[in-house]
Formats: sequence, structure tokens, C-alpha cells
Amino acid sequence: MADTLRGWGCIEPLLLLLLLETLWGAGAGPIRYSVLEELDKGSFVGSIAKDLGLEPQELAERGVRIVSRGRTRLFSLNPRSGSLVTAGRIDREELCAQSARCVVSFNILLENNMKIYGVEIEIIDINDNFPRFRDEDVKVKVNENAATGTRLALPFARDADVSMNSLQSYKLSPNMHFSLEQKSGTDGQKYPELVLERPLDREKVAVHDLLLTALDGGDPILSSSMHIHVVVLDSNDNAPLFTQSEYRVTVPENIPVGSRLLTLTATDPDEGVNGELTYSFRNEEDKISETFQLDSSLGEILTLQSLDYEESRFYLMEVVAQDGGALLASAKVLVTVQDVNDNVPEVILTSLASSVSEDCPPGTAIALFSVHDGDSGENGEIVCSIPRNLPFKLEKSVDNYYHLLTTKALDREEISDYNITITVIDSGNPPLSTESHISLNVADINDNPPVFPHTSYSTYILENNPRAISILSVTAHDPDSGNNAKITYSLAEDMFQGMSLSTYVFINSNTGILYALGSFDYEQVKDLQLWVMASDSGDPPLSSNMSLSLFVLDQNDNAPEILYPSIPTDGSTGVELAPRSAEPGYLVTKVVAVDRDSGQNAWLSYHLLKVSEPGLFTVGLHTGEVRTARALLDRDALKQSLVVVVQDHGQPPLSATVTLTVAVADSIPDVLADLDSLKPSSYADDSSLTLYLVVAVAIVSCVFLAFVIVLLALRLRRWHSSSQLQASGSRLAGMPTSHFVGVDGVRAFLQTYSHEVSLTADSRNSHMIFPQPNYADTLISQESCGKSEPPLISEKINVNEELGVVQQAPPNTDWRFSQAQRPGTSGSQNGDETGTWPNNQFDTEMLQAMILASASEAADGGSTLGGGAGTMGLSARYGPQFTLQHVPDYRQNVYIPGSNATLTNAAGKRDGKAPTGGNGNKKKSGKKEKK
Repeated sequence: MADTLRGWGCIEPLLLLLLLETLWGAGAGPIRYSVLEELDKGSFVGSIAKDLGLEPQELAERGVRIVSRGRTRLFSLNPRSGSLVTAGRIDREELCAQSARCVVSFNILLENNMKIYGVEIEIIDINDNFPRFRDEDVKVKVNENAATGTRLALPFARDADVSMNSLQSYKLSPNMHFSLEQKSGTDGQKYPELVLERPLDREKVAVHDLLLTALDGGDPILSSSMHIHVVVLDSNDNAPLFTQSEYRVTVPENIPVGSRLLTLTATDPDEGVNGELTYSFRNEEDKISETFQLDSSLGEILTLQSLDYEESRFYLMEVVAQDGGALLASAKVLVTVQDVNDNVPEVILTSLASSVSEDCPPGTAIALFSVHDGDSGENGEIVCSIPRNLPFKLEKSVDNYYHLLTTKALDREEISDYNITITVIDSGNPPLSTESHISLNVADINDNPPVFPHTSYSTYILENNPRAISILSVTAHDPDSGNNAKITYSLAEDMFQGMSLSTYVFINSNTGILYALGSFDYEQVKDLQLWVMASDSGDPPLSSNMSLSLFVLDQNDNAPEILYPSIPTDGSTGVELAPRSAEPGYLVTKVVAVDRDSGQNAWLSYHLLKVSEPGLFTVGLHTGEVRTARALLDRDALKQSLVVVVQDHGQPPLSATVTLTVAVADSIPDVLADLDSLKPSSYADDSSLTLYLVVAVAIVSCVFLAFVIVLLALRLRRWHSSSQLQASGSRLAGMPTSHFVGVDGVRAFLQTYSHEVSLTADSRNSHMIFPQPNYADTLISQESCGKSEPPLISEKINVNEELGVVQQAPPNTDWRFSQAQRPGTSGSQNGDETGTWPNNQFDTEMLQAMILASASEAADGGSTLGGGAGTMGLSARYGPQFTLQHVPDYRQNVYIPGSNATLTNAAGKRDGKAPTGGNGNKKKSGKKEKK
């Protein structure tokens, strides 16, 4: 048998070429192929790409695939070659049983355009099945008195193949009593029968053993055999007989299990055992024995399981009635199953677009599906529908396929997803229906820009805010979804005071919270105008903007600043002069202060915090003018100390203090004589000492110690030089000590001298020239000079040559400062000359020293305060008019009453002399000593 199969494999390619054919009519029907059964997996069936008019590589690009329903995939597509191949070994007998023609139908789907094509493939039978008997051994009983020509029915063989490959003939082993004949039934089945050729004699041979062989018509021929045991019985000359040769019955498929279908009736005229009949199925299939039951005594046929019209529409069986004498008769039974509407329609989704863009045009395909009903006739007629209020429609395609299409433009912002219900109903009675749900998501496109609730906003922030504090949160809304609704916030680029706005504020791009990058100062920034932009992340992105006004609110964070009198930096105390002849209300000086805040925070008031003699002075509450409250008396001390506090009206209020020292005297010499009692007043609280003060004291101490050491070294050196001069007998005239005036730690050198000295060792002829004195008068604080030194030369030095000594004239006490000559901003303005107020504390101190030096010159009668010959050039340096040019313009914050003050040449006007330029100094010659 294996050799025959190998022989079949040799001619297989030839048969394949002969049997394969492609019947393709352009647009006339399905694509048809034929293929042999039992081919290996991947065997060529047909060129589907060629028949579809495509190139092989286009199969994958267009999404070509096989769509089949309710059965195992038998074929597949080869994307490389574009051909249709077998997906496995195909058994024709399993697919189509004994059908004369076996055709497998399926569809080919082009995914890109949702087109579908029908394909039919005929499975060609090969001789791969042997004829088979149900039993290998059977017993046949025959009456010994059976006449010659008696026929005995034998079990027939079955061959699963068809046509020439099916069962063709039987062959009986040689014997003397029996021959073989075969009959063909209406169904094409061949039935073997034994024909008695010679009379039997049971006493000679009781059992005859025969071999029956069944042969098919294939190439090679396949066969099988069955052993027949013919048992010879006693005579029984009457055989059973059925009332009909064929019984037909029609039953509905929903008949209950166990129902009786029909009753078979056969008769036998014999009596006794030979007349008792037994009913049985002959040559029944497994399906028959599993579905039906035959009562062997009554001949009733019952159902063992439910019938299914869709599985089998009819059943054909053979029933045998046999008597006790081994005579039998047979009859055919045909059971036809009637269809009832018991199958619900099915919806099979073939292709589905899970989402569709909202800008898709009408007629866009959403889904492709097929419907099926297992019933037949009206029970299998199907109607599909969807709700009418949806923007979709159904369009029928080939076979039972439908397209789901859009009917109008979609808007995701109105409806973002659809739940489409497809209802399928048949025409049975009662009708059966089913529903299938399709969920469709509408994909968003960026067709909506972000929108702010308002086009403009205003917000406020206090100055001196912490860094990175949040100011305001802005929010925009975008009705789109996904990235199209993801909003990013930003600030429009702009400049403010020469700097980018991004240096002042920052906005979180995700949350829209606006932060201050630094601390705002109302005095520098009062408001900011911003443009906030909101942009989505779509492609292309859409954006909108809104205006934001940020106003900075003022806080009382600036203490008043005292412009005049300025506080010295070297530790000395500024001195204001008040003549003893001053009347009540006399303007001594004016405290000038400003506050950089605004509004109520910049309203200033002036108060006396502490005075050395209460009731002597008053200060204007709003003007800051310090005036005498009463006339000055002789008993009033020369030095009067006043502490003026300047306070604003903020919450909490801030303040600043200034200490004024007022010298009560009618003339400068009086001041110089009593300056020993003027000491700086200190009203600072001990608690105000800080680390900086400690460090400053330490540095001053170190400097003072170094100064003492240097001073001692110089004294030793000078002492050593003096000793050498005394040893050589030199005699020099001493300088009178009246040229030095001590003022309680403040030493004023009122006169400087230029000396030209010629000294030789061991010589008494020394030469010293005293030129005309040069006045460079200064007032030096105690910290600057320390203790006063003795004169450089304490003894008179005798010289050989005549020396001219210039004697200092007694001081002239007849001078006064007029009201217009007071430092400050409250005096009246006289004179035509213009000048500037001293720019710093050092210039102020120099001015005070020059006043004292000028007083000394006035005592000599050689100069006046107005800047004549011999003066320090006050008018030349500053001019008679003092202005606050170095003070920032705070007129928008505070009102400063009063007017600019000037220093005028009162003495010159009194004497009727016009001021003259120059300082009257003579040229200096020779070597100069340090002052």
C-alpha cells in the first residue's frame, strides 16, 4: 500500500498542472481556482495578485487579507509572490463528505479602500481512502433448503473518495456454492449479494467461510477485505416483507428529544421462531446511531438528540427486518428536517476605524461588516438599520456586506464620541433580531484657540515683596482636547526702564501663575503693563492674549534722610553760631530732610528730642527751622546741644535724628576762647552699639597707638637734633606760643610760617629768614591731630644777621555773622554772585575752619569775610549763594520751605568796600615746614 502511495506522489505534479485552472471573468463573478486535496502546506493555488490586477508587493501595502466565516482558515496569501497557497493539508472528505463537487468559498478584502472580492476553490479528490467494511467478520445464515439462485445480502463497503476513486466492485473468494453479484442503489452505492449456485447440505458443510474484497477505481487500486461465515440453517421458506420499500417522514428541527418519528411494519407468514421479526439498522453511520434509536421489537424510530436543520437537512437510513429463520427484508427510511426560525442573525465586524477626524468629508467609511442568519427562506432574510438621528448611513456592498458611512461633517466639540447601534432583524415568525454596538471616537483637530475669561486684568502687589512670591494666576480655556488643548503661558517681550520685563516677573508656562522675580521698589517701579499669551500645542498652534496691569503699592520702608546739616564722617561735631544779641524767633539754622516714600509715608514732622537748656530753642513742626525761643542771656552756656528728630507718618512711623551744636557768642575770638568747653554730645543709646562700632573703635585704637609711636619717634629725633644745636652754641629765637590755640582736643594752627634756615655744625653763624606770613588757617578735630605739641623751637636763637620779626596784631572783635550768612537753606538771598553748597562733609568742615581763619585775619585787619585780600577765598570757591544741587529732586514727595542761603561780605559792605579777588598771599620761597 505504501508503494502505491509513492507511485501517486510521482504523478502528483502532472495532475496538479492538469487540474489547476483559473476562471476569471473581469467583473463577471468570483475568482475560481481548483486544487488537489492533501497537498503540503504552502502549495500554490493561484496568482491572486495577477487576478486582482496588482503587483505582489502591493498586497501588503493595500492590506489585502482573506475574510472567511465560521471555518478553519484553509488558504493563505504569500505576500512575496502574490499567490494564494494552502494553509495546511486539505481533506476533501472532511469538508464535503460524499458530495460530487467540493467548493470552498471565501472573500478577499482590500483594506485600503474596503473592497471585497469573492473566491471559489474546488477541491479535487485523490484516491487517498481505502474501501472499508464496517466489520471484519460477519455471519450470514442460509436455509439448507434454499433454492438455487437464492440471494443473501452482504454488508457493503464504504469509500470516502468520490467518482473513480470511490468503490467500484467486489470480488469473492473462489468456492463451489456461492457466487457474487452487486447492485447499485439510487444513491449510487454498490451492494454485494451472495447467490446460491448449488443446493446446500448442512450435514456435509455447516459453515462456509468466504472472503469478500472491495475494490475502488483509483490508480493504484485500493482494496479491503471482509470474512464471511455462511451458516446453514434449517429450512425457513418464507422471508419477512415490509409494507413499503421506502418510508419518508418530515419533522421540524425543534422536535423534542425522544419523540417518535415513525413505525416500520414487516410481516412473515411463518410461525414460531421463523415468524418472529427483529428490526435493526444496517450499515448505519455513526451519526445515525447517535441521532436515532430503533426499537428492535416494535420497529419505532425515536430521536436521541435534537435535530439541526443547519447541520443536516435530511437523514437516510436502511432498516432490516429478520425472522428467526434468518430470512430478512430491508427498507429505506428518509427523514427530512424542516427549518424553523431558531437562529438569531449575526453581525460580523470585518473592518473598523476606531476614530475619525472631525474634519473628514461626508461619505467617509467608518466600518465594514457582514450579516448572517443560519436559517433559510424567509427565516434567513435580514434587514439592517441604524438610528436615524446619527450622521451615518448604511450602504450595502457585495454578498451580505455593509459599509457604515458618514453623512455630514462632524464636530468633536459638540459630540466627542458616538455609540452606534446596528440592529439586524430577520423575517421569521416570530422575527429574531440582534444588536451590535460600534464605538467611534471623533479625533480632534486644532480649530479652537485658547480663550481668557476677560481681555484685561488688574492686580496689586506691595513693594518689598519676598522673592518668587506668586502675584496672580491666569487661566485660559481651550475646548479642543489632547495636545490641542494643552495651554502654555508666556509673557510678551517688552522693555521697561531699559530692562526686559522678564527680569521683573516670571510666569509658569504650565500653571499660568505669575511670580515676582525680585523685590519691587515703589520708588523705582510704580506699575508694569504686561501682555500674557496663551498658546496651545496644536499644529499649527493657536494663541490669544490679554492685558495685565500690575500696580506696586507703597510701603513705609524709607526713613527720612537729613540733607542738612550733614553728619561729619571724621567724628567731629558741626557748629552753628548764634549771637548773644539774637532776638526771640532768631533763625539759627534749618534742618532739611526728605523721604523717598510717597503719600502719607512721606509727610515729615520735626521735633526736639533733647536739648541742653530747655526753652531756649524751638523747631518748626513742618519747616524744620531752629529758632530761639527767647533772648540769649549772659548766663546761657556757650555750647548748646540740640537733638532734632524727623519722623514720617507711615505705619509704623520711621524717623531719623541729627545733633546740632550751637555756639553762643558775639564774635569768633569768643568762640575760640571758649571752644575748650565744646565737646561732641553723644546721646546714642548703649543698645545701639553694634559690631561695626566695635570694629571701628578697634581700628581707631590701633591707628592712635601707631600715631603715638611715630610721635615719640619724632620727638626723640627732634630732641636729639636740639641737643646737637645746643652743644654747638647755636642760639635761635623761639616762636611765641600764642600762635597756637588749644580748643579742648581741637588744635587750630591759625598761622603758618615759611622759614629759610642755614645751619652748620660747630658754627654760630646761622641764618634764618622769616618771610611775610602766609595764612592757611584750618580747624582740625581732636581725632585728626591729637594733643598739641610744644613749639618746634622753644628758645630764642641768636643769629649774626639782623632778623625782621613780624608781630601779630591783636584780634579785631568787631565782626558778626549776619542772618543771611548762616549756613543752611533758610537765610535770605543777597548779592549777585552765584555758587554751590558744599558737596560733602569734608567741604563743610573746611568751610568752618576757613570761617575761623578768616576771623583771625579780620583781627589782623588784613582781610574780611567777604573774600578780600588775605582771605581763604570763600567767595571764590563757593560764591555767596549756597544751593542744594547735590540733593536729589524730591519735590514730589515733600515740601521744603525756605529759600537758598548765601554767605556775603558783611564787613566789606559795612566798610563800604567792594570785595576784591585774590587771597592776598605772597609767594613762598625756601623750604617749608609741615603744619
